[in-house]
Amino acid sequence: MARIYALVNQKGGVGKTTTAINLSAYLAALGQRVLLVDLDPQANATSSLGVDKNKVNGGVYDTLINDGKASDHLLHSPQLKLALLPSSPALAGAEVELVGMLARETQLKRALASAESNYDYVIIDCPPSLGLITLNGLVAAKNGVIIPVQCEYLALEGLGQLSNTITRVRAALSPNLVIRGLVMTMYDGRASLAKQVVDEVRKHFPGKVFGTIIPRSVRLAEAPSHGLPISAYAPSSPGGLAYQALAEEMLKGDSKNAS
Repeated sequence: MARIYALVNQKGGVGKTTTAINLSAYLAALGQRVLLVDLDPQANATSSLGVDKNKVNGGVYDTLINDGKASDHLLHSPQLKLALLPSSPALAGAEVELVGMLARETQLKRALASAESNYDYVIIDCPPSLGLITLNGLVAAKNGVIIPVQCEYLALEGLGQLSNTITRVRAALSPNLVIRGLVMTMYDGRASLAKQVVDEVRKHFPGKVFGTIIPRSVRLAEAPSHGLPISAYAPSSPGGLAYQALAEEMLKGDSKNAS
């Protein structure tokens, strides 16, 4: 069965979607069967892979609201060897529609049951909030949460709140939910503050911070406009090499944990 991870941070602009896309792409390039789930109403992961979000019919919205099966709405990229459960603007209304539903927190988990056996990894890109849609991502993430953290001071402020949310979800809905790791993103080696932030996060989350640090990169910023992950756009760029290293580190860690 697939390893399912949710990428979560209620703070926007921390590289969450960039990490979801590029981690997924490199896992696929390394021979893993990967499904990327775009659970964000902004549909940035969908657009960044060259899919017109306004032409998505159903997608993740249908799986959450209409009891659809994820396997009925997947898009496949033979070039990237990657599958996508796309998002669309319709998902913006799902937060309200979920409120009155039974088992509202488990809709995504149920929907993925039809597809997860076909994949080694399912990566869920959650919205930058801690509402019902993100809650669905957390409950579905049976193998843990990956938290991208921008290497700036204000990025530290929300980590406590996010940790508390994960603890509450673990207690009430998903007893096995853990933090798989924190990914330090947008690192600028010229700024002493960046190193201080990395050290502070490692201090508060000992053993939970990935060794790979993602640098600031013009190529990473450009890639979405071409509808490509960095692995296809500029694999030899600093950002490309960093995400490849992150995927390799994750595979190694998961293999070690499985043995």
